[in-house]
Amino acid sequence: MERRAFPPGQHGQGRRIKQSEYGTQLREKQKVKRIYGLMESQFRTTFGRAERAKGITGWNLLLMLERRLDTMAYRMGFATTRAEARQLIRHGHITVNGKRVNIPSYEVTVGDQVAIRESSRKIDRITQAMESASEKGLPGWIELQKEAFTGVLRNLPSREELTMPIQEQLIVELYSK
Repeated sequence: MERRAFPPGQHGQGRRIKQSEYGTQLREKQKVKRIYGLMESQFRTTFGRAERAKGITGWNLLLMLERRLDTMAYRMGFATTRAEARQLIRHGHITVNGKRVNIPSYEVTVGDQVAIRESSRKIDRITQAMESASEKGLPGWIELQKEAFTGVLRNLPSREELTMPIQEQLIVELYSK
């Protein structure tokens, strides 16, 4: 299949698609929502909390998204995708500090221990995800004990450690209109 640099149709080559500033900002917001698997209302609520918090709004937003339990379970390698991590949490396979948590948006704090329940450690999908995660590597702000199926959020990541192609400033500009 051939991928062309212009839109399809009779007039595709003569048509120039210019994206407005609003379009660029909206695309960035939609990209972040898709990456983290959030609906609009969840994203807007998280943005509102990030805006009210002290510090830089865009950075606060990224930190809040990274500290969600579903993202932490994905980063620790308990699941291969964020959607799979959400399902593991909803089905009660994940504990935080020894207590079962079934809310994917639960915000993990520094020092919290996220673990797979004892009865769930034999599930094939979880063991396969742990093996593939060890090959892929682990972020520096997470400490993982693979044998015990537990991980700890050591500290908050810095902006340089988050390598995803996100321009959070565009999202802040979109919501500040």
